[in-house]
Amino acid sequence: MAARSETHSASSSDGDGGPDDELLLAALLDGMDAALCAFDADGVVTHWNREAERMLGWTQEEAVGRKGLAGWAVRPADAEEVEGRLLDAMRSPGRQVHEFALLTKDGGRVLVRIQSSGVSGADGRPKGVYCAFSEVHAQIDLERCIALSEALLEDASWGVVLVDADLRPTVVNAYAARAFRVPARAGMLGRPLGELLEQGMEELEGALQHVLGEGAPPAPAEIWVTLRAPSDRTGTGRTGTGTGPADGESGDGADPASAPGEAAEGDTARMSDGEGRAAAPTAESARRRCWRSGFLRLSSPLAEEPVPLGVAWLFQDATDQKQAEREAARLRFRDGQSHRAARAAAECADPMEAACLHLEFALAGFADHALLDLTADPGPEPSRTQDTSLDALPPRDPRLVRAALTPAAERGRPPFIEPGTASGIPVAYPEGHPALQAYQRCTSVRASCGAQRGPDAAEWARTRKWPQGTVHGLCTVLRCRGRSLGVVTFLRDAGRRPFDREDADYAEQIATHVAAAVDLAGALGSGHALGDGQR
Repeated sequence: MAARSETHSASSSDGDGGPDDELLLAALLDGMDAALCAFDADGVVTHWNREAERMLGWTQEEAVGRKGLAGWAVRPADAEEVEGRLLDAMRSPGRQVHEFALLTKDGGRVLVRIQSSGVSGADGRPKGVYCAFSEVHAQIDLERCIALSEALLEDASWGVVLVDADLRPTVVNAYAARAFRVPARAGMLGRPLGELLEQGMEELEGALQHVLGEGAPPAPAEIWVTLRAPSDRTGTGRTGTGTGPADGESGDGADPASAPGEAAEGDTARMSDGEGRAAAPTAESARRRCWRSGFLRLSSPLAEEPVPLGVAWLFQDATDQKQAEREAARLRFRDGQSHRAARAAAECADPMEAACLHLEFALAGFADHALLDLTADPGPEPSRTQDTSLDALPPRDPRLVRAALTPAAERGRPPFIEPGTASGIPVAYPEGHPALQAYQRCTSVRASCGAQRGPDAAEWARTRKWPQGTVHGLCTVLRCRGRSLGVVTFLRDAGRRPFDREDADYAEQIATHVAAAVDLAGALGSGHALGDGQR
């Protein structure tokens, strides 16, 4: 104990350490997680804390007062080298780090990493040395954890975002910065995620709050988000007129002479508006992403009770995969509908009833309304020559008669003219109507009211003789045996996306079945006696 008091006094600035100071120092040393010991200038052990006792098995009473480590904590063959390096720390500046094999009380060996530092007295002369040591494997585990953390943040092929208890990012890796489309990772730190996300923020915050309160979920979650546009993030908003279509209508292979916003479908899949300008996909669809996310709750390892430090959010962009899965599911459903429609149509005695059945089956998950307009004069029967490419060319000014519509009424209101071809009264389509364009060009035409809402959208649908609430239209010509028999129109209300090229392909597939049924009805003489054509 005298040796312990001497070293402690040397470590004091005035050399006047009292009993209370010695007890305080002993309590501090025993409360530390690292194993600590101290030697005086003669190499006598003066301090030995509880962690050193736990690691090597030698109690404080057994260790304090021993001279050197030979024979009990170090093998005699290694004692001279070990003690020499430790005591050299008294005459060396800074901290010295060494690795030695120490002996435990039960005869085992423990590889430790020792950090030693000299202690000087009030006169500046060396008085002893303090040593802190820990098992090397524990240090290696710590280094592995640090290396793993750095690898996750730098080289991982998924996004890593660490958020604090206030749900603000504190650490972000390069993948996450690219996913959020920020130029630098520092631009996300401490910033509310709501400034970066336009949609999906409430769901993400709910997931983070759940993890903070309940722990990590058992499986990853797929969260759809929409990133904010760069202009919205800075708070400046959008200015200027832009270069997109004025009314949002689009088509493929548009003719500049066509009506504004309505164009024919071509084979190039190039989007353009009525003035022939290229129109890129909507900005929102490009910013909408699906992130497959996993969450881990971070707690302090130093506290006895778990203290949440935040949440580790790991995610991968699964947008392409989810879109492919949805597209495959949509194709399977449409194929199933086509198959069921063909089975049901085969049982119909009236071909026109079969045509209406095809339209009804096509509406599920595809459109809200379907209109069937047949030409009053489809032309003569095609000749039996080998070259029929010029047979029955469609007239430039066709007269389309409403043959059927489904659903039967426009939001509970009966139609102005009951569907049926017997009267021969054509629908009063204005010049340049999408149905007329589809008929004249023998192709498909898509139309959309774009950003128009409220009265403007209602007027847009009214002028095209479409049901109230329609915002998107797709017209497809009915072709059979070299003749244009009419046009089938699919309509979507607000809340649905515009028709795309895949939708046009599906509509053309349906139109093929409808055209065959209509042509059969004409051949059997029932084309002008629809009967119950209104579905």
